[in-house]
Amino acid sequence: MTVGIVMLVHTALDRAEQVARHWTASGCPVVIHVDAEVSSKRYSQFAKALEDDPLVMFCDRHKCEWGAWGLVAAAQSGSELMLAEFPEVRHVYLSSGACLPLRPVQELIDYLAARPNTDFIESATTSEVPWTVGGLSAERFTLRFPFSWKKHRYLFDKYVDFQRLIRFKRRIPQGLVPHMGSQWWCLTRQTLSAILQDPERSVYDAYFKKVWIPDESYFQSLARLYSTKIESRSLTLSKFDFQGKPHIFYDDHLQLLRRSDCFVARKIWPRANKLYDAFLKSPEGAIKMVEPNPSKIDRIFAKAVERRTRGRPGLYMQSRFPNDGWENGMTCGRYSVFQGFSDLFENFEPWLAKATQTQVHGHLFAPHRCEFSGGQKVINGALCDSAELRDYNPIAFLTNLIWNTRGERQCFQLGPNDEAAPIWFLAKDPNAQISVISGAWAVPLFKSNQNFADLRREAARLQHLESEQLKVLRSPYCKARVRIWTMAEFIEAPMEPLQSIIDEMGHIRLRRLTEAPRMNDLTGFGQFLQNLKNQGMHPYLMGEFAVDPAGMNQPDSPRKPYLVQ
Repeated sequence: MTVGIVMLVHTALDRAEQVARHWTASGCPVVIHVDAEVSSKRYSQFAKALEDDPLVMFCDRHKCEWGAWGLVAAAQSGSELMLAEFPEVRHVYLSSGACLPLRPVQELIDYLAARPNTDFIESATTSEVPWTVGGLSAERFTLRFPFSWKKHRYLFDKYVDFQRLIRFKRRIPQGLVPHMGSQWWCLTRQTLSAILQDPERSVYDAYFKKVWIPDESYFQSLARLYSTKIESRSLTLSKFDFQGKPHIFYDDHLQLLRRSDCFVARKIWPRANKLYDAFLKSPEGAIKMVEPNPSKIDRIFAKAVERRTRGRPGLYMQSRFPNDGWENGMTCGRYSVFQGFSDLFENFEPWLAKATQTQVHGHLFAPHRCEFSGGQKVINGALCDSAELRDYNPIAFLTNLIWNTRGERQCFQLGPNDEAAPIWFLAKDPNAQISVISGAWAVPLFKSNQNFADLRREAARLQHLESEQLKVLRSPYCKARVRIWTMAEFIEAPMEPLQSIIDEMGHIRLRRLTEAPRMNDLTGFGQFLQNLKNQGMHPYLMGEFAVDPAGMNQPDSPRKPYLVQ
């Protein structure tokens, strides 16, 4: 007794010939079905190349289209010829031209000989498995599908909608419970002959011809009527992605396939010379007799699917980028944004870099250029300081910056003038820590030597811009860690908010700050704000400042840094 191989071939005929000879070299007869879409010339050449092998036969040809009845008809023709011409065959193994034996053929023969009455076919009801992709599970057995899903998608969808509208339902043949599973099965002669010679076969064939993807349900359902012992699994290793498309194995999957312990794998790339050489020309190097265990590599495929669908946080890729909400983390790491601090304090950026040992940039979204730390022109990831390139896609600029500097926390300044900044992106990013001193933009105006009319217009413009930014940061959709102080509130006790900011940054050496950055001289700032009010502009974002606060920043008494003993 031996194993008979039915091969469904439609492309890469040279590889199919190579695999067929590998089977017959171990005494396994092979019946080949060649898709009717293959030209007569190519078919004749293929048949002629194998005519010297008495264990190879060709069955009647059918047109095989994905999801159509032709694939079942091809398996029926091949199986009927196999059972008729090779009476010594006990098991019939259905494979494709893209399948590759992974273990010595004798191991498969011995394995099946030890299980003479066992059918290996994946078979489960639609309610028991989540395999179906495309929205049709039980409906594939109760609706009609006269149109090709691949060639006439519009008609397919519309006809399905029409049947749902009129509540059309096909009658399932009596006694039949539809099952689904992999089309690559290995059935005993008794079960397969019972299916092919059933008196009700014409009824079953007529029913399944209008089922969607019948090659995954015809034998899977009928085997349940006749088999005495079914193992609901396939001996062929076939993996599918989240869209239901089969994974293709390439040369770099050699060790992965060896680890699977499976007898056969599909789908093999026709040009994977390394795989064909390893498994067909050197069978003695294959693994010892063990139980097939594809679960060994399931974890790797699960990780591959997760990487494709979710990716790495903060790293955008083609399979996720067009889909909003699929980014699995807007950025890859935490970063800090400071608004108003560099306006209120002198040399704030060097002080922060020293205090936190982080990389502190200036205004990355300044109108003229990206102010990278240390005046750099180019930073990690070949990000240059060009405002034009940055403004082409500010979100991509920021995510690339965080990704290419991962492992080192990034800090940068923000202001109402930075109109290119993706403020909504920053607000919705849980990795962002945003600290704002509202109204601090007035300090540079106060210290500038401009005409007061120009200062008033500029102050009104900046206040409007910052007001819009603050609306976003206070939005209920904001996911960032946001803290906002008015300028008047902040300068009353600057050490406390500075300490909380540093603590939240999670610096490795947590310690109390002993010195704050030097604050700009604000003598006369209250009067400056009052002058703006007198000119008809109401500066409300910086809080309430006295016109002449006694003892505050008096010119005859130099300021002292803020110290905590």
